[in-house]
Amino acid sequence: MNICFDTNSHDGAKGPAILKAAWQWDASLSGSRVVVITGGSSGIGRCTAALFARHGWRVGLIARGLEGLAATRRDVERAGALAATAQADVTDTDALVEAAHAIVASLGPIDVWINCAGNGVYGRFGDVPEVEFQRVTDVTYHGTVNGTRVALAHMRSRGQGRIINVCSAIAFHGLPLMSSYAGAKAAVRGFSQAVQGELKLERSQIRITTVFPPAANTPYFSHAVSHMGWPARPARPVYQPEVVAQGILQAVAGRRREMTISGTVVAFSLATRIAPGLVAWGMGKMGIARQATTDPDARRLLEPTLFAPSQHVFEVHGPFGRGARQWSVHLWFERWLTLLRRVFTVTPRPPVVALPPTRDPPEPGPELAGLAAPRVES
Repeated sequence: MNICFDTNSHDGAKGPAILKAAWQWDASLSGSRVVVITGGSSGIGRCTAALFARHGWRVGLIARGLEGLAATRRDVERAGALAATAQADVTDTDALVEAAHAIVASLGPIDVWINCAGNGVYGRFGDVPEVEFQRVTDVTYHGTVNGTRVALAHMRSRGQGRIINVCSAIAFHGLPLMSSYAGAKAAVRGFSQAVQGELKLERSQIRITTVFPPAANTPYFSHAVSHMGWPARPARPVYQPEVVAQGILQAVAGRRREMTISGTVVAFSLATRIAPGLVAWGMGKMGIARQATTDPDARRLLEPTLFAPSQHVFEVHGPFGRGARQWSVHLWFERWLTLLRRVFTVTPRPPVVALPPTRDPPEPGPELAGLAAPRVES
């Protein structure tokens, strides 16, 4: 970040403070630290890996597909960073534990863990087979739970770390034809809030942030199963995955428990609270015509990966780049708000209060003797 200061400013205290905060911002995003990304072989995960690599991070990648992992690793190494890959399905806790250990052995202790794995099925609830619905729940929700469990196990010994759970704007209000994905993402939000509260009770320095990205132009829609008769497409407006990756990077530097990515998601979140009936009416109009595409490129790239990884390398972007937004004013404001918070907010570490020792209960006095529980003979 390039920041210019007026050296003749009469507010001599604020200049150095802003300069120090700006330096801390850059330091929090750069340096030889370790980030682990699940779902790192495609789309947002792959794009995020390349962005962290450009900031000097060592990047650990976990995914099912070897071809996609190798492609992302090349992206990271092309940016001059170190990379380690491990093949694992996030629904398999044992495999995920082994993958994390392998990455730590190669790159060092984990500073940031990003749960980015997810999949989807499109279609009316009654048309989606139970096994497919269950698989979306297992990967998108239980995969986040498993990743968080593994990350916490590594971070607790050091007493610090950041976990980023990639949720979705759909968590604020379900979208028709995406019942499995909407339910899983709503569960991710509730789960993250619960664990955040537990960490606060423990006065832990480990932080969890849930990010809510907008619809992004990624291969997610090529990999999703569709029961609509046509391939799925993102609901407009669509953003390029670089916007989401930048939001995730800023979430690492910030101290927010939840962070919306893009003004579109901010507006949608506010609308669900201010005018929920209006939002429900609007979402009821999101039928097949607005979530399916007849685009020949989308049909050519269709390769569902619900139960098996892709055997091909997909680009970071999907086939819906026409008109996709490449930047977000909201993220620009978020960046500066975070900077200002660091300048003007003092957050002292809460003192650790020692609990009194546990004592045996006193023997009841004569006046309470008659209240003793009756003895039950066997």
